[in-house]
Amino acid sequence: MSFSSGASVPSDKGKRNRGGRGGSKKQVFDEYMTVEDVSHWLKRGELVQGSIRINPKKYHEAFIASPDGKRDIFLDGIVARNRALNGDVVVVQILPQELWKVSLLLKSDSEGVSEPEAQPGKGQTPGRKSKRPPSPDVIVEAEDEEQLAGSFQRAASISSASSSSQVVYIVEQKHSRAATGFLKFLPDKPFAMFSPVDHRVPRVNIPLADCPHDFPSRPGDYTNILFIARITNWPDDSNFAEGRLAKTLGQAGEIEPETEGILIEYDVDFSEFSDEVLGCLPQTLPWTIPPEELRNRRDLRKECIFTIDPATARDLDDALSCKLLPDGNFELGVHIADVSYFVEEGNALDFIASRRATSVYMVQKVIPMLPRLLCEELCSLNPLTDRLTFSVIWKITPEGKILSEWFGRSVIRSCVKLSYDHAQSMIEAPDKLFRADELPACSPEHPVDEIHRAVLNLHAIAKRLRAQRFESGALRLDQMKLSFTLDRETGMPQGCYVYQYRDSNKLVEEFMLLANMAVAHQIYRSFPQKALLRRHPPPQTKMVDDLQEFCDQMGLSIDFSSAGTLHKSLNETLGDDEYTSARKEVLTHMCSRPMQMAMYFCTGVLTEERLFRHYALNVPFYTHFTSPIRRYADLVVHRLLAASLVHSPPVQKQATQCNDKKTASKRVQELSAELFFSVFVKESGPLDSEAMVMGILDQAFDVLVLRYGVQKRIYCKVSLETFHFHKVGKKGEMTLVWAADEAGRVGISIFSLVDVQLRTDGTPMKYSAVIKRPNETV
Repeated sequence: MSFSSGASVPSDKGKRNRGGRGGSKKQVFDEYMTVEDVSHWLKRGELVQGSIRINPKKYHEAFIASPDGKRDIFLDGIVARNRALNGDVVVVQILPQELWKVSLLLKSDSEGVSEPEAQPGKGQTPGRKSKRPPSPDVIVEAEDEEQLAGSFQRAASISSASSSSQVVYIVEQKHSRAATGFLKFLPDKPFAMFSPVDHRVPRVNIPLADCPHDFPSRPGDYTNILFIARITNWPDDSNFAEGRLAKTLGQAGEIEPETEGILIEYDVDFSEFSDEVLGCLPQTLPWTIPPEELRNRRDLRKECIFTIDPATARDLDDALSCKLLPDGNFELGVHIADVSYFVEEGNALDFIASRRATSVYMVQKVIPMLPRLLCEELCSLNPLTDRLTFSVIWKITPEGKILSEWFGRSVIRSCVKLSYDHAQSMIEAPDKLFRADELPACSPEHPVDEIHRAVLNLHAIAKRLRAQRFESGALRLDQMKLSFTLDRETGMPQGCYVYQYRDSNKLVEEFMLLANMAVAHQIYRSFPQKALLRRHPPPQTKMVDDLQEFCDQMGLSIDFSSAGTLHKSLNETLGDDEYTSARKEVLTHMCSRPMQMAMYFCTGVLTEERLFRHYALNVPFYTHFTSPIRRYADLVVHRLLAASLVHSPPVQKQATQCNDKKTASKRVQELSAELFFSVFVKESGPLDSEAMVMGILDQAFDVLVLRYGVQKRIYCKVSLETFHFHKVGKKGEMTLVWAADEAGRVGISIFSLVDVQLRTDGTPMKYSAVIKRPNETV
């Protein structure tokens, strides 16, 4: 799409002085266009609509995706955002080209860097780089492909050809308008100043009547008290919003107040389920399957079917089976909890589930989408219990070739609840005869060796399917995921470790992927205008080009021409030594930035089938079917698969809700991990580790802390006597100086190894990283 300069679009720009209360008032923000004007100019292509993304580390910068997918559209400064908050759907007008930012060129995103964190009240120079906080686990595929959506943190790249714009209309306020922050007393004012922790949210004037009764006389008592405020209005003649104080959370830096603040800020409903909602569930317990329901289902209760989940999992929504057939092939099944049987479309339970749209997983707890009676009992595929399921069953060769498939409602009786550790032990010891006491209780109808053989057969087929997927051009981008051990009584973090992704995880993932793809084809064939699928657009062209140029300069043979070539490059070109995985992690982080988010959509909304594709999986159709206990999208897919809808569902509206809630859920999960790690550093630090350089700025550099898998910025002025930055092409380099002699000088660039120390800096929820002098012990 070629953007107009916007000269022909009506604009109120410049109309910022007007008569007002008590005389002339200076208008800070332009008035919004009318709905009629917005509709007219959108149809003519003179305006652009999209979701606004505000740089959390440099809040004067914001971006929306350009319709052509090549680069982002830049919004320069708070005035250009015109009171829109992060995530809002906005309409922007492209400014005349002479007003574009051309004097300041952004460092390429391929450097893996971003600007220092914005400080309240300090001006910043816009026109540099946007980078959202890194995700601890970026996985581009899989049942855990859902991590793609929130985990791919897209950064923006501004070049001399980038267009600048301004918001002329807010279509939908996606941001909750709630924020956590601190109160500041203002003498002789009828209001207090609320300063949000998130600098992307404006400061808010709060009526003193909302504040604690002794706040005016003892404001110092509330210096470190965390509050929640909600914005109620943002006048166009003020830099400050107006709002009300919603709640006093408690001491900043403590886990529970911080956690509650995160949940409210991201609009996560963590209230108890109402009696009306609970009344939609069976009231007579224990519940048993009605005989008439059994007659309408395929009875698989005598088959060897089992679950493989994390050891602590209580909502078991998927099970597997693998039976050797007389002809040497296998009958392989994926069996998913039939949540749609209990959640009747249109009732109170369905309504609340559709609004929550997803369960939210935090370090210390889960905020469920559905009541626990449903999640952990009625629908959970608990062992030795009859449960209703939706099954996909294939006849498949040992080489992974599918000969036939069957979809339908079924009833199963899981014979054992295996953990990933149990399954991994079976994979690693194929000839071992496991004793009954080495595993959880098993059904007497299925001895341990039968279960062991089934796991080994599943593993063998999964390896072949996985190899075929990557040979066919799939991409996987892994990033380190930090996990915690918690004190059982206090809930405080006792330790942390990088989660290991093993063959047992890959086994489950492979068959969840297979089921999701099979169901996607099935529902699209049946409902070509109302199937709920999941697409993943290709990465942004401009950012890929910049990253390709950087890799070429670094001597890295990375091929970005397709998902498959990128995957192959990342696994073949980074050497073979103890730091290979660290170099891959750094490069994976860079490669994840141009990636766009995967999203749910209704097939009737997009006219071109090529837009349905999932870039990372490299498949034409994909959906989510395998986790209906924790994702509402999967529940919609179950209903479509059953062809039981009596009317066309509002699929696209629900797809949008699922997208929004999935994104929020992912960010909450990340913030929870950040909270717990900051507490761990405070309680157990300082922590020493090797680190690998990920990106270099003129006064700071980013590192991957290898022991903990976290990414952190090191500010040179804090740790060093002096330093020298220079740049050759896209490659930044820096000389660090501790002393005048050569022994006190170290040169660094991307992939360099340094020793760092993580330490608390006295600010709640904050910790710093400093570089250690050469030859200091780590």
